[in-house]
Amino acid sequence: MTTAFVMGGILAQMASPCGRPPRQIAPLRRAWHRVDVNDTSRQIALEALQASREGPGVIVATVISAPADASPAPGMKLLVRRDGSTLGSYGGATFEQTVVEDCLAAVNEFPRRPVQALYYQPEGARIHRLEARGGADAFEIMVEIIEAPVTLLIIGGGHIGLSLATIGEHVGFSVVVMDDREAYANPERFPMADKTMAGNFTELLADFPIGANTYIVLVSRGHKQDELALRAVVPRGARYVGMIGSRRRVSTVLRHLAEEGFDIDALERIYTPIGFDIGAETPEEIAVSIMAELIAVRRGGSGRPMHEQRPPIREGVSTVEE
Repeated sequence: MTTAFVMGGILAQMASPCGRPPRQIAPLRRAWHRVDVNDTSRQIALEALQASREGPGVIVATVISAPADASPAPGMKLLVRRDGSTLGSYGGATFEQTVVEDCLAAVNEFPRRPVQALYYQPEGARIHRLEARGGADAFEIMVEIIEAPVTLLIIGGGHIGLSLATIGEHVGFSVVVMDDREAYANPERFPMADKTMAGNFTELLADFPIGANTYIVLVSRGHKQDELALRAVVPRGARYVGMIGSRRRVSTVLRHLAEEGFDIDALERIYTPIGFDIGAETPEEIAVSIMAELIAVRRGGSGRPMHEQRPPIREGVSTVEE
């Protein structure tokens, strides 16, 4: 068994896949903990690293402080997967079960907090931070959501692309803008983007990394450009591919690709016409419509109005469809 020194989270600093420098993390007030690194610790670190790059997201709980001689000790980690399975152990009793429940709840929390501290009594009861700081015997657990950066690739730097990039950056996407005209894909026009790319769509897309964490929106200046880009991305396994256009236009494009032998199932998965029907007219409104659909796909939303999901006001009168 080897020994290492750890502080805080597993992945305190991480560079953006699009070249943005690592985020500077403020120094923590707590002292370094000297902990033993066993096989389970290594497995947790490796799975968390994989999650930060391309794998499914995970939640890592780390004991920051604990009552004297209590177990788990400071530095102990528990990895929780989205399906509720775990790696590591906090003893398997009520305390561990409560931590696992809170880790899973953190993923669905709104607004989401990537890192937060939670407090528990030794038997597993949840307590407030002020109770713990007031002298109660308590565990302080840091909960971190670790997931790969999600890339929004906007093909087309016009008015809709500009609005979409602005909103996308606000909601946590790593934004990349691509256009075949340099005047519409440059850092001055898109200061919020992690990267801008100008040139031939086919050549640029051939080298662009596309995977399960890539969301692609085609909003270029014409259907010919969109069709060129679509040919290059359809078979690449992106999480989302959406193309703007009228029903007639997009049907023509999809029919062309089907006749050329592109996989029908892959074509059926393309979100086109793109966006939610909110009656959007302006470029800004269209961008909101598209982003709403992107978020719904990313988070598993239904797209239904929230008021339809509220409980009935009067007993026996339901406002929610069964």
